[in-house]
Amino acid sequence: MSLFAIIATVLAAVIAMEFVAWGAHKYIMHGFGWGWHRDHHEPHDKRLEKNDLFGIVGAAMSISMFAVGSPLIMGSGAWEPGTWIGLGIMFYGIIYTLIHDGLVHQRYFKYVPRGGYAKRLVQAHKLHHATLGKEGGVSFGFVFARDPAKLKAELKMQREAGTAVVRDAVG
Repeated sequence: MSLFAIIATVLAAVIAMEFVAWGAHKYIMHGFGWGWHRDHHEPHDKRLEKNDLFGIVGAAMSISMFAVGSPLIMGSGAWEPGTWIGLGIMFYGIIYTLIHDGLVHQRYFKYVPRGGYAKRLVQAHKLHHATLGKEGGVSFGFVFARDPAKLKAELKMQREAGTAVVRDAVG
């Protein structure tokens, strides 16, 4: 593969992972995977959450793609793009960890953004946590954040329709 193709593949994988993460968050974590995800939405003082197991799933996806692209493992059947897709998945995992766990939930460092896109990311994810339980909700992505005013309006509509229980301080 050319250097351009490698860079394009890695970037495409990073971008695609935001859509994979959105779908997994909305339909798996807030669906049949709620047992792992629930503690992320509830107050606790534990260092680790069951929700962190989803990080292991992401790591397994990346490792699997590295294996598919590795001639050492697959021999002549190795598919080179697999290596670069695995790298993109790994980069997304690093971005996710820094933004979601670090910036939004302050698990690794204390910084409250006062403006710009970082503030918007934090606000959007805080609005995601405004619902009680797994039903309803907004902002299931982790890197692309919608306008907080629009998210608040959507939460208000969900509350009025009875599709979500929203904490009193929001909407």
